[in-house]
Amino acid sequence: MSGRAAEPPPPEATLRRWEREQAQLRAGVVEEDTEEWQKDSHFAGLERVGGVDLSYIKGDDTGACASLVVLSYPALEVLYEDCRMVAVSAQYVAGFLAFREVPFLVEAVRRLQQEEPKLTPQVLLVDGNGLLHPRGFGVACHLGVLTDLPCIGVAKNLLQADGLVRDELHREQIRSLQREGDTFPLTGTSGRVLGMGVPGDSRASSQVLLQADIRSREYIRKQLCSPVEVISSGPESRKKEAELDD
Repeated sequence: MSGRAAEPPPPEATLRRWEREQAQLRAGVVEEDTEEWQKDSHFAGLERVGGVDLSYIKGDDTGACASLVVLSYPALEVLYEDCRMVAVSAQYVAGFLAFREVPFLVEAVRRLQQEEPKLTPQVLLVDGNGLLHPRGFGVACHLGVLTDLPCIGVAKNLLQADGLVRDELHREQIRSLQREGDTFPLTGTSGRVLGMGVPGDSRASSQVLLQADIRSREYIRKQLCSPVEVISSGPESRKKEAELDD
């Protein structure tokens, strides 16, 4: 744990500005299937799948590794890797994770599109929430609108929104995820299905909540990252595991 005092929250004006930006970008979210491979039960035509994540350095309030990996599908062979150490300065605020992380992820996607456009993924898996969000616009939606790529939010913890809570029913649904292919819908009080619960990696003990990573965080941290370049953006704080799935 850092010995530094906790950062004060951003000014109210900043939060209101972020809310307005989310509302404006929210209009660009496309919830229907638009790609032919999405309409096929076997995903025929899907050839490239990407995963993005910011992995934070333990004990460091600002140092992180921004990673983008593209795999072939269904063979899951690595086609492209991009990993850069970045200096994160935008403060973490629940519901506004995108303003802390998305600038680095957009930069990674843009580099790929400039350097290897033929390897641009047909879908991106994003560490964080999508539609399951207090304003229906989590980090996966934010990145999808800015890059014009289909994105799926992949969260480890249930963000309590639209009446969804970590109650005994939710815990029982988690316990029901015993094998590959098991799922349950994340249905809010609005009646909308905001995501699906699926089993996590067999080496992990947690569930995964999918919303409309390719490689584990440890793989990205150990295999891809080296402190050769630091890019900065934004006000500061640390993304904590318990808070981060926005």
